[in-house]
Amino acid sequence: MAKALIGYLNSDLRTPTRLVADNARLRARVGELEALVLKLSEENDKLVAARAAELLEIDTASALPEMQPA
Repeated sequence: MAKALIGYLNSDLRTPTRLVADNARLRARVGELEALVLKLSEENDKLVAARAAELLEIDTASALPEMQPA
């Protein structure tokens, strides 16, 4: 039973150093990608808001001449 539990420990000395290094590198890369997704999502939200404001401006500008008395 003890031998089976050793596989679940992070301090298992049988784990090759290369796998530990790869795991750390991949975790760092996942962190970088998560930060990039957050940045791009925020940028996308800003662009959507700017475009919505632009479309409202166009709609308002095109409706104004129709509302002016002749």
